[in-house]
Amino acid sequence: MDKTMEMVRSIEKVARRRGLFRTEAYLFVLEALERAMIERDVPGHISGEELLDVVRALGAERYGVMAGDVFNDWGVRCTLDFGRVVFHLVEDGLLRKQPHDNLTDFLDRFDFQEAFSLKVFQGRS
Repeated sequence: MDKTMEMVRSIEKVARRRGLFRTEAYLFVLEALERAMIERDVPGHISGEELLDVVRALGAERYGVMAGDVFNDWGVRCTLDFGRVVFHLVEDGLLRKQPHDNLTDFLDRFDFQEAFSLKVFQGRS
């Protein structure tokens, strides 16, 4: 079986077993993590804050002002939920963490309504 399909099936199992977030939330976090690693000048660990910066940018790029609604549809209501997604993947052996990594690294980093508001997008033009 293709490694990508194996990974997707593993993530689907995590999502079903946990029952909190849709599979799309886990896949989105992995995509954001991959982008964060590519954007770094020096390879290494990605902090929760760095990951959330990419989550915000990728969400805005892909979903625009609807990003918060899309995340909510996935069961992700706040930045801490993205941390929960990450730690689910860690607990299931799909990601690794450093000893200093903590779920609170994801606490209240940005507000979805504010980050993806029409005002923010109008200010970019």
